[in-house]
Amino acid sequence: MSGPARISRFPVPEVADLPEDLRERILAVQEKSGFVPNVFLALAHRPAQLRLFMDYHDELMNADEPLTKAEREMIVVATSAERDCLYCVVAHGAILRIRAKDPLVADYLATSYRQADLTDRQRAMLDYCVLLSVRPEDVDDADHDALRAAGWSDDAAWDMSAITAFFSMSNRLAHAFGIMPNPEFHLMGRVPRD
Repeated sequence: MSGPARISRFPVPEVADLPEDLRERILAVQEKSGFVPNVFLALAHRPAQLRLFMDYHDELMNADEPLTKAEREMIVVATSAERDCLYCVVAHGAILRIRAKDPLVADYLATSYRQADLTDRQRAMLDYCVLLSVRPEDVDDADHDALRAAGWSDDAAWDMSAITAFFSMSNRLAHAFGIMPNPEFHLMGRVPRD
């Protein structure tokens, strides 16, 4: 069974028609992954916003410290699952499987991160991020104290917060625009690539 062919509720420009810098970035992603993620195509409706989105995404998700790249993806999958964001769960679940070198972890985080095989430190991270995602008004000093008690630095808490906030926005855009995940994401990290 394949997913719907529609990418967005809004017009989707051709990659060839985008400003050169965006076209080059998107084609580089295509070269690496073998396809263009639908989120880039959908957000290309507003090129200036896509550029800012990609810049902030890359700043948050490509750093190795104080969170690993896999931990960053764990946050995206767990919080997006709580917000029922199909696109982010599927797309970032694929990236998580690759970064964690674990074909199962994303499935657990997508359904119930509390049942996933995580360290106590990672569980504290996800407890905080899920709370921030679904009940941000309830976050208080005790939640930050719990992160410190689990061994997380203030810089780590900052990154957790920024990733959660960014993907709360991303989840809402995916819902509003009706962005569907590329079928290719479903097999990434599960089976060897051709």
